[in-house]
Amino acid sequence: MDEYYKKWMNIALKEAKYAFKKNEIPIGSIILYKKKILSKAHNLTQTLNDCTAHAEIKAINKASIYLNDKYLNNCIVFVTLEPCIMCFGAIVLSKIKKIVFGSKSKNGFSNFGLEKKFSINFVSGVLEKKCTSLINLFFKNKRINNKIINK
Repeated sequence: MDEYYKKWMNIALKEAKYAFKKNEIPIGSIILYKKKILSKAHNLTQTLNDCTAHAEIKAINKASIYLNDKYLNNCIVFVTLEPCIMCFGAIVLSKIKKIVFGSKSKNGFSNFGLEKKFSINFVSGVLEKKCTSLINLFFKNKRINNKIINK
């Protein structure tokens, strides 16, 4: 695996760990432009009571504010879990041309063949084990806590 991708994915993973600590599904994202981080974000759907507060959406919003532009041409989004259809749509609309993600998702864009319909490059499986382990640990803890509460 390319060290370049690993370096940036580790930063996205750090964001995912912040989400984990907040009892959010641990997904983190960063947006990069010419080897410079424009934004970092993590899931905040529970905290904000907002089903659209995904890491990718939050990162796009922050990067757009930073650049004072709705388009993020020549940017790369790194995300620990394959983007869902909503996030993929936002990535397309923001004109990001490359997605780098860690874990595959059953709700991810590639399951619907969307990457074939839009000119977006993607790289999958970057630090996949680390990304998947964090998500699995989160849901394992949820199941354990639910068993304790339901006793």
